[in-house]
Amino acid sequence: MTDTIDLLLIADSVLTPDVLASASGRSPERTAIAVRDGIIVGVASEADAHTQGWPTAAAEVLDVGDATVSAGFVDAHIHPIMGLQLTRGLDLSGITEREAVRSTIAAYVAERPADEDWILAWGLDPAAFGGREFGNDLLTGVDGGRKLFITLFDGHSALASAAAIEAAGVRGDEVFSDASALGLDADGRPNGMLYEFSAQDLVLSHVPELTFDDRVQQLADLLGGMAATGIVAGQMLDLMAADSFDLLEELERRQDLPIRLRISPSVFPGFTREDLERHLRFQELAGRRWYVRGVKLMIDGTIDNGTAWLFEPDTKGESTQSIWLDPAEYREAVRFFHEHGIPTTTHAIGDKGIAFVAETLSALPESDVQHRIEHIETLPDEVLDEIIASGAAASMQPTHCTLYTRADHTDNWSQRLGDERADRAWRTRDLRDRGAILTLGSDWPIAPYDPRGVVAAAQLRRPAGREEVEPVRPDQSLSARAAVEGYTSEYWRSVGEPGGRIEPGLPADLTVWALNPLTTDPDAFAESPVLLTVVGGQPSVSPASTVDAG
Repeated sequence: MTDTIDLLLIADSVLTPDVLASASGRSPERTAIAVRDGIIVGVASEADAHTQGWPTAAAEVLDVGDATVSAGFVDAHIHPIMGLQLTRGLDLSGITEREAVRSTIAAYVAERPADEDWILAWGLDPAAFGGREFGNDLLTGVDGGRKLFITLFDGHSALASAAAIEAAGVRGDEVFSDASALGLDADGRPNGMLYEFSAQDLVLSHVPELTFDDRVQQLADLLGGMAATGIVAGQMLDLMAADSFDLLEELERRQDLPIRLRISPSVFPGFTREDLERHLRFQELAGRRWYVRGVKLMIDGTIDNGTAWLFEPDTKGESTQSIWLDPAEYREAVRFFHEHGIPTTTHAIGDKGIAFVAETLSALPESDVQHRIEHIETLPDEVLDEIIASGAAASMQPTHCTLYTRADHTDNWSQRLGDERADRAWRTRDLRDRGAILTLGSDWPIAPYDPRGVVAAAQLRRPAGREEVEPVRPDQSLSARAAVEGYTSEYWRSVGEPGGRIEPGLPADLTVWALNPLTTDPDAFAESPVLLTVVGGQPSVSPASTVDAG
């Protein structure tokens, strides 16, 4: 043990690897964690820590009493900078009835100033179309002839009012470098639906942006909010905003980021060799609490929008192709990064898309680069086998299942797939039991980032606090241990790096919970206070009333 300690953290229960594996899920005695230079340098019982003189050697001692300390929670999939744009304006999340959506939009439009050029909303559930064709007739009589841009809840499509379509000059015959598309009416005219990012950008590029200073402050508030829920780090899977690095550098000029950010920039169809080389150069960029590592790709879109890639068409005859016009180009990109030692993670939602990614990874030369697949929403047995054979990690979002689908298949996602494929929903338990690395996250802003709700949903297969809701495929529920590891050690395994365990030599990124996530009812844990987060040995969120500074 070193002669000096920067921080000594003492708690009734500390979730070391031994405790996680134990039947009780609790430390047998109060435990101390010693930290120096941002690294855990010792873990011992409180009695042994006193015997070895740790308290007197510590610059700071924090006793959190009967709380539980876990390795710091990491959200494997977030979009914090892109999300600042997506979450502007009216929040329509959770409203599914057509007339309720229409009246909510009408009231919001009526209260906006007449000189407000664009009106924005987000979180629109496809159920709001009431089974009708997607299009801006949903807005007829409620948009006031104004320019509206409404992002659907999955972020992969948007609805633009007729005035917005006209202002952006969208014709309907635009050609994209990927499988993005425009919704058209019977006469071939744009009906307001914009499928995937290239199509959305036709209109979004005309929407005034927030000021740079406003975005810096909003990013600080967002990351601070994440830290307050127990998150110490997140993997940002995009680089959509051209000034992302400028925002991060300015925020770090003003303060420390409340959480660490691992940034994996997106690679899109139609790339050039220079694009790939630029992504290699990105890997050299870092700040104090952010760094670039890996890349993110997308093989398909989403089931709700008919842009996923399925073996058989969905019930509307859609979701039949990759977002890559030439899927072989995707394989070229993955192989390029693999050969340069760069891990990839790929958005794959439809069964054929998932299979294509797994097959691509299986064909790569053997190496220690850990690749990952995001989402994995509908999974037949034979494709699950291919994932296991490929060695790919799985990154999944339990609340996508529990918030947006229903056990009786009356939701848009299930109806698009049909019963057989909907019954293969989010097979988290099967993947974990088969030995796949399984990390968890939120995909914020697509779903709330609070990990307590995600951990509960992973175990309950329904929303936390909603006992009246029938669970979706409860046989796929995770144990409390698997859910906690999904935010800690399994995350770090999914990126091929050490971390996510409370043991000497690993980073001192820690979360302190009022209730033990291993032994507390999941509904109760979802409401459990977060007492402290520690990033690199430094308290990031520390409500003074809950922590005794000894």
